[in-house]
Amino acid sequence: MGFDYAAVGHVTVDILPGGERRVGGTALYSSIQASRLGLNVVVVTRGVPDEIEQLLAPYERELELIVSPAQQTTTLETEGVGADRRQRLVGWAGEVPPELAPAAEITHLAPVAREISPRQPGGGGFVGLTPQGLVRRWSGPGSAVELGTAPAEHEALAERCSAMVLSAEERDSCAGLIAAGLGAGAVVAITAGAAGGALLLPDGQEHEIGGPRVTDPSEDLGAGDVFAAAMFVELHGGAPPACAAAFAAAAAAVRLEGTGAGAIGDRDAIRERLARG
Repeated sequence: MGFDYAAVGHVTVDILPGGERRVGGTALYSSIQASRLGLNVVVVTRGVPDEIEQLLAPYERELELIVSPAQQTTTLETEGVGADRRQRLVGWAGEVPPELAPAAEITHLAPVAREISPRQPGGGGFVGLTPQGLVRRWSGPGSAVELGTAPAEHEALAERCSAMVLSAEERDSCAGLIAAGLGAGAVVAITAGAAGGALLLPDGQEHEIGGPRVTDPSEDLGAGDVFAAAMFVELHGGAPPACAAAFAAAAAAVRLEGTGAGAIGDRDAIRERLARG
């Protein structure tokens, strides 16, 4: 089967304050958004197969799944929202084998915990990167997750990218990746929640990201991942960068006005939210 969108990265168990366990990970949220935009989607991940299949059971009709078996599924304890979010790494599934991902029109490299190898193939088509997981660091099981700097060898991934999306908090940590991506012609979006963020273009221009804003969401897990998927899909479809970023901001707004992955909207919901501003 050919795929329109392949998201490569860990599907995670997110433990929220109070002990609630919820499925998470950039690959999950972005793939659901791509599916609800009408694409044929596959998630390529690593972890305990039975556990991941159970976690993704509510979405089994929306996406295909490829799992590299591991002794544990990546698990994160999470508290706070946005720039105040704090996480601890409870379990780590290990690196996703570089050869596991099938060819797709859009390949989204979606690491959350250093699981993407610099040898990861680009897929040959549109390649999007959300580099958060490349700059995360932790000292061992149960330790706090902090931001470091992406190793220089990962700049080769950025050089194969058509677009990148990261948060304002990650900008300094990702400086080398951003420079490598822009130098190779990528569009880079730096999101900043209700403040909007910046759109960086290869010709050196920088613009404010347009579209709607949501202030004080009750929780924001996956909003940046939804933004990334929507922007990648629109860019691949030929939309100008500014229009693609505004559409992506509307997709994130739809997600933020609900709870969890179930709040991710389809194209009609996103267009309606964009029209409302």
